[in-house]
Amino acid sequence: MESKRKIILAVAGASGSIYAKMLSERIRELSDKPRELAMVFSTNAGDIWEYELGSTPGKEAERDGMTRIYENNDFHAPFASGSSTFDTMIICPASMGMLGRIANGVADDLITRAADVMLKERRKLILVPRETPYNLIHINNMKLLTEAGAVILPATPSFYSRPRNIEELVLTVVDRILDQAGFDVETQRWGRRD
Repeated sequence: MESKRKIILAVAGASGSIYAKMLSERIRELSDKPRELAMVFSTNAGDIWEYELGSTPGKEAERDGMTRIYENNDFHAPFASGSSTFDTMIICPASMGMLGRIANGVADDLITRAADVMLKERRKLILVPRETPYNLIHINNMKLLTEAGAVILPATPSFYSRPRNIEELVLTVVDRILDQAGFDVETQRWGRRD
C-alpha cells in the first residue's frame, strides 16, 4: 500500500549540507517512503551545499518521481497553507537565524511560512541546528520552539555504533531524525546485540 505521508525537507544556510543530502537519500530509500518529498533551499543553503559537497543542491533527487524542489519565495507551494496535507517538516541543517525567525513568528519566505503552518496546525516540525556553542538567544529561541510543539534535534552524532567514516557518523543523526519523523528505520540501537 502506498504511503499517504508527505514530507517537507528544508535546508537552511548552516554548515552541514551532508546531513540534508544523506537525509534526502535515506528518505528515498525507505521501505515506507512518503508519497511526496518537497525540498526547499534558502539562498545561503544552496551556496553552502555547492561549497561543501561540490554539487548542485538536490537536483539529483528530482529524478525519482517523489521529490519536488520549490523556490524559497514560492508562496503558492501547497505547504504554505494549513489546508495542505503535508504532515512533517524537517529543517536540516537549521541555521540559528532561521530558527530565530521561526521562534518569533517571522514568516517572510517559504521555509519560515511552512514552519509556521506546521506549528499552527499542530503537525510535526523537526529542527536540526548545527551550531556550537549556543548563546542565550539561541537557547531561548529553542525553548520557545519547544514550547510551541517543535522538536529540537541538534546534529550531535553518536559514537557507540563505532562509525568507520564520515557517512556512517552522519547517519547516526539522520536515523534519529527519521525516528522522530515516525519512520521505521533499521539502525544501530543502544544496547542491541547483533
